[in-house]
Amino acid sequence: MGRKNRFLVAVAIGVFAAGPLLAGCTSPGPSAVQSASSTMPGPSPSPSAGSPESTAVPQAGIDHVVIIVEENHSRSNILGNAAAPYINKLAAENALATNYRAVMHPSLPNYLAMTSGTNAGITDDCEPGDGCMAQVPNITDAIERSGRTWKMYAESMPAPCTATNSELYGVRHNPFMYYPSVTDYKGSCEAHVVPLTRLSEDLKSAEGLPNYVFIAPNVCNDMHDCPVETGDAWLSRHVPKILASPPFTTQNSLLVLTWDEDEDEGGNNTVPTIFAGPAARQAFTSHRKYDHYSLLHTIESRWGLTPMTANDRKAPVMDDMLK
Repeated sequence: MGRKNRFLVAVAIGVFAAGPLLAGCTSPGPSAVQSASSTMPGPSPSPSAGSPESTAVPQAGIDHVVIIVEENHSRSNILGNAAAPYINKLAAENALATNYRAVMHPSLPNYLAMTSGTNAGITDDCEPGDGCMAQVPNITDAIERSGRTWKMYAESMPAPCTATNSELYGVRHNPFMYYPSVTDYKGSCEAHVVPLTRLSEDLKSAEGLPNYVFIAPNVCNDMHDCPVETGDAWLSRHVPKILASPPFTTQNSLLVLTWDEDEDEGGNNTVPTIFAGPAARQAFTSHRKYDHYSLLHTIESRWGLTPMTANDRKAPVMDDMLK
């Protein structure tokens, strides 16, 4: 059954099936991206055909994964920074990855990598449209097939499923607007890609929050256009509410805080990444080499989903950060 039909059937029975701005754009083509390090996988232009089914066995169940992505700061710019007291407290009390890297520059290819295992040949921050769509499978396809639910919450998005930049809303930080399997079905897209204002209601019950949640603060609160202290203050208001909500106090859930890339294209693209919540280890630091593909593979591994490309399939799973 196609996505559109699944959605219409779900509505009929009263059940949710899935409970700087740049103008330039390049057509998807072969990616020339290099890997973040010689030992880490680099992005591929498309999922590998005929990949074998995953043999990963789901481990201790994770009920919800909530991912928050901040912008353009390296590990050294955040950890130990007096302007980020809340982030540093969160890092000290939970699981911190100190050797975690973004896969390239600029923003959009990293968001695509986190959610599909490839940059799909997109190498700039183009707005979605002709010549700038990721014609590849993405994590939501696998999530829906597994019977789980998902939502993207974008701060300052003026209406659900908005595909253009609008004041503080940067569509390049909303990867799901680049996947035709999401955007081709307006009703389903509007139900799944929503403004951040919807989150507070969904957090009221474990059943109300989707299994997979992706949160993009606006371009000020994500530290892109505003200083670190602005983003830290935003996180200090939102993260405690998430961690204190029923999905986290009554179920085994995971909150992930990471950055899309560092601020220096000549740097090594190492960014801080924190796991928090009941599924994460406490007061733990990992120095293992990870990247955005590792985050994707970790979710796939814990939920028994088949990796979508060679990038995520080969990326190390971040099991040392989890209980």
